[in-house]
Amino acid sequence: MTMKSALRTAVAAIATMLIALTLAGCVQREDAAETVSDSTVDVSQLADLTLQVGDQKGGTEALLRASGELEKLPFAVKFSTFTSGPPQIEAATAGKIDFAVTGNTPPIFGAASNAKVKVVSAYSNDASGDAILIPASSTLRSVADLKGKKVAVAKGSSAHGHLLLQLQKANLMFGAGKDVEPVFLQPADARSAFTTGAVDAWAIWDPYTAIVQLQDHAKTLITAQGVSNGYGFGIAANGALADPKRNTAIRELVIHIAKASAWAKANPAQWARRYAAAIGIDPRAAATAQGRSLRPAIELTDAVIASQQKLADAFTDSGQIQGGINFADYTDKRYNEALTPYFVAPQQP
Repeated sequence: MTMKSALRTAVAAIATMLIALTLAGCVQREDAAETVSDSTVDVSQLADLTLQVGDQKGGTEALLRASGELEKLPFAVKFSTFTSGPPQIEAATAGKIDFAVTGNTPPIFGAASNAKVKVVSAYSNDASGDAILIPASSTLRSVADLKGKKVAVAKGSSAHGHLLLQLQKANLMFGAGKDVEPVFLQPADARSAFTTGAVDAWAIWDPYTAIVQLQDHAKTLITAQGVSNGYGFGIAANGALADPKRNTAIRELVIHIAKASAWAKANPAQWARRYAAAIGIDPRAAATAQGRSLRPAIELTDAVIASQQKLADAFTDSGQIQGGINFADYTDKRYNEALTPYFVAPQQP
């Protein structure tokens, strides 16, 4: 083979490889928008099923147990505890869990990474439990004062979304080498950094907000009320949704979560006591957290999806997410009808 023909062969091989990679990328993006089968079975067929559910501190398990709704489920549930929403999305994509409840931002980061999940239920509060905290001795008075400072936050969490929106409102850029430096830490490590002065502020959510306000006398620089949409979401693995039994079980689970939230709202003192006992925190912090951060079920509507798209666009515009996403591709309204009796009106940012 001459050098010229060898070169032509090599170029052709590279071109073929590039076309294959391009097509693979197209398939991957198409998979994200693919409709997942919604076949179901009779509830009586779920007796031998164990649903794998992701959870966070004081989350789904505590609520279901306190309300008595867990024991009413016609199948077993195995809970796995995660530090925040993004690891739950990763676990669902990997098929390790079937369902989890997250804040508003984790599904956006999931969509950006083409996570194999769908948002299937929605929840709402006024976001007053999401806050940017500063030490008791801090002289900071406004978000604008964060310029040149370090802020602890869990990457891809609802607190990350809140922090981004507040900084954009104050015309501050967020990122390494920019106006405000993020220090990406999970809550336990973030609290240590916050209390030792390694960071100047901490963007966090309840119950951590309430705990640190009570125990460390942290001051609230600002809350997410009126800025963040305050939504939470139930996310389900595509594989679970495609399985008739697990799809049916997730439908039943979100119904019982909605019932449990309604019980907690009607019995705030009882719920706060049980919540405190379940996760081992001061009852005063529990009462504060649950007085402002309980998330009743709301309908997964086009308006809710549009609000999430706006948040996703903010991440894209800031350069923290590469390439635009269509949040609607990662939503599935299949449980709306079953949940209708339990919907409340969403809080408005």
